[in-house]
Amino acid sequence: MTFLSAGWLWLLLALAALVAAYVLVQGRRTRYTLRFTNLALLDRVAPRRPGWRRHVPAVLFCLTIAVLIGAMARPAMPVEVPRERATIIVAMDVSPSMAASDVDPDRLTAAKESAKGFVDSLPDRFNVGLVAFSSTASVVSSPTQDHRAVIDSIENLQMSPGTAIGEGVFTSLQSISSFDEEAGENPPPAAIVLLSDGENTSGRPITAAGRAAEDAQVPVSTIAFGTGSAIIEINGEPVEADIDKEALERLADSTRGHFYEAESEQELSDVYDDIGSSLGSETVDQEIVTWFVFMALLLAGATGVTSLMWFQRLP
Repeated sequence: MTFLSAGWLWLLLALAALVAAYVLVQGRRTRYTLRFTNLALLDRVAPRRPGWRRHVPAVLFCLTIAVLIGAMARPAMPVEVPRERATIIVAMDVSPSMAASDVDPDRLTAAKESAKGFVDSLPDRFNVGLVAFSSTASVVSSPTQDHRAVIDSIENLQMSPGTAIGEGVFTSLQSISSFDEEAGENPPPAAIVLLSDGENTSGRPITAAGRAAEDAQVPVSTIAFGTGSAIIEINGEPVEADIDKEALERLADSTRGHFYEAESEQELSDVYDDIGSSLGSETVDQEIVTWFVFMALLLAGATGVTSLMWFQRLP
């Protein structure tokens, strides 16, 4: 628990002084009673003394004041709440290496299926966009809450030559920055999920893209897809479908994202589930002043009841 206006808690010192004064006064009463040596006469004059009960209303009163001071300090508890304007950009590699069949039936088909499942599982309030990159990058679907439209766009992705991972990040950042009229000065909470199975062969460097994402405070979670031991055929020539896992991991680390390795469709689905859950909410301090006021009312009521029952008067 935290207090959003903790300065009010200094009033507890005044309450402590009040308690000290009460204890001092009670001590003086005790000493005065001890000076009254005729105890038999004292029993006849005041045969029924309240004893410890006379302190109960005072204790309850002090607790009431303490809780009210706590309420003035605006107590708050950390809670998980849905992110407003949350935006996720799915950036997918559509280079020829995605035709490799080391993942059944092939990398691109498996990636499409898991990406569609990921988008479909996101809460309706999430805005989702799609960027495809090969030798260049383009926005296939701008961020929208129409998840069905994004799923259809994923299904229609086609392969083309080259791999420009850096351009995929830059294009995703541009899509986020143009999300709405507020995005320029008040960017939406956003993240990029980038899937690639190849090495950066064109466009701006991955390191430059990482710096841009870091400056924009947009984490990039990267997924290295495939086993890394596949052979594909380009223009009739066999070519190794390599994966630069180190570059993808550095990109994720530099932007405070996460790096994953997915060598099967099931693993990729698990990765997307993990990313979706981590982006779905944020921790905020939610005020619980009402609970403090309610507690103070209960204590005040208890103070009045005990005083009336034992002393026939309100404190």
